[in-house]
Amino acid sequence: MLNRVILIGRLTRDPELKYIPSGTPVATFTLAVNRPFTNKMGEREADFVPIVVWRKQAENCANYLSKGSLVAVDGRLQVRSYEQDGQRRYVTEVVAEDVRFLDGRGDSQARSEISRLQQYGADVADDDDIPF
Repeated sequence: MLNRVILIGRLTRDPELKYIPSGTPVATFTLAVNRPFTNKMGEREADFVPIVVWRKQAENCANYLSKGSLVAVDGRLQVRSYEQDGQRRYVTEVVAEDVRFLDGRGDSQARSEISRLQQYGADVADDDDIPF
């Protein structure tokens, strides 16, 4: 079976870093990912995908990323549930196995990574495309 998600987008807010009781770091952020088509009014829409990152990579994300940062996320889709106020709630999120920082480098490595991900049909947003 295969469960793999590759996304390129921009953070909608600064990553939030926490430590679970065992001391393991976990960071969360939301990624705005452009849809590959426009709506009836010719506007580009985006999906807002919750991302969870663990361990050292979580600390790196919290230290080096901020709202608007362009990243590539390679991970798996996870659906979990919990109970709140007597009702079952479901959360769908991407658990990142690899987060690549794509802006701020301006070098061939960043361009190469974007090119590689575009082969999978990824649409990389320009700064003007950010919906916030």
